[in-house]
Amino acid sequence: MPPSEKIKVGVLGATGTVGQRFIQLLSTHPYFVLHSLGASARSAGQTYSSVTRWKLSSPMPEIVRDMMVHECRPDVGGFDECGVVFSGLDHDVAGEIEESFRSSEIPIFSNAKNHRRDPLVPLIVPLVNSSHLSIIPQQQSLLGLKKGFILCNANCSTTGVVVPLAALEKSFGPLKTVMITTLQAISGAGYPGVSSMDIMDNVVPFIGGEEEKIEWETLKILGGIKQVEHQNQNQNQNLKNGKNETKLEFDYHQENKLKISAQCNRVPVLDGHLSCVSVEFSQNVKPTLKEIENAFKNYTSEAQELNVPSSPKRSIILHENQDRPQPRLDRDLENGACVSVGRIRECGVLDFKFICLVDNVRLGAATSSVMNAEIAVEKGYVR
Repeated sequence: MPPSEKIKVGVLGATGTVGQRFIQLLSTHPYFVLHSLGASARSAGQTYSSVTRWKLSSPMPEIVRDMMVHECRPDVGGFDECGVVFSGLDHDVAGEIEESFRSSEIPIFSNAKNHRRDPLVPLIVPLVNSSHLSIIPQQQSLLGLKKGFILCNANCSTTGVVVPLAALEKSFGPLKTVMITTLQAISGAGYPGVSSMDIMDNVVPFIGGEEEKIEWETLKILGGIKQVEHQNQNQNQNLKNGKNETKLEFDYHQENKLKISAQCNRVPVLDGHLSCVSVEFSQNVKPTLKEIENAFKNYTSEAQELNVPSSPKRSIILHENQDRPQPRLDRDLENGACVSVGRIRECGVLDFKFICLVDNVRLGAATSSVMNAEIAVEKGYVR
């Protein structure tokens, strides 16, 4: 159910490509109302339309055209009145800014990489592991907070592959090995992004840090949360033995260690990351091709069960044509909030292989953050 009154929200990095997607998604949202916009100091004090090069095909929403842009500080521009702030900031500035908002008791839903490895911060793909929201109270307790927290969505390429991997693990148990080769759109590099002289008539076989993100983020997302006994030592009294307390930790797929190898390439496509994925199952009896197809077709997420506004009707769309999915033809399915899968077949090295596609600027970025916030509202973590 939507909140009785719309929740005021802010956007950091509002003039950038991810920020523009946030604004597009939030301008008519049933839960949220745009209240504050943040960008760099050079844009502060000016109207949004005067400092933004709008790059989306849909028009700039009227609600933001005359809104004033402020510095990304929790004490200016009405950010302290916001129940949620979405961060589309670049990683080179996101870290301390997002922490300052959390310290000011403002929940931050971040698209940046800075806090993804933090043992207190959930890394959530909303179609996979919204149960990881349960670590938020521990984050707040250890930091002495009542309302503030940071929640991160995953890297765009990770998001595209982890949804079908989750569907396979849900049906057939832990995977043993995953091999991934990505063909990633230029919008993933932001604006102005990759030089036209570098990408036209070309494929760039390197994207800095991307392969490492896929390899470790997938483990945190699929690994779940475990309860661990910790000894609370009273350092003030110099006591060696303290009271045992139960805390939550991410287990990074430790019980059945998943091995992942990724190779990432930039290709001259505007939007849509395509990935070629090969998987090996841990169990001795392998599923059949039909069983794998059914696992993808029947996969559902908690976002769908809660029926939050941004959730897709189908988390995974299975394509039967051998030449699908394709970025230009399939990235808009379910308003860019699903993953497309096709070309499922046996693999001569591992067990099976398939192709998957994600809209990297929607489910791979802004839509994930918005959907995470919707789930947090439904579960009472945002109020």
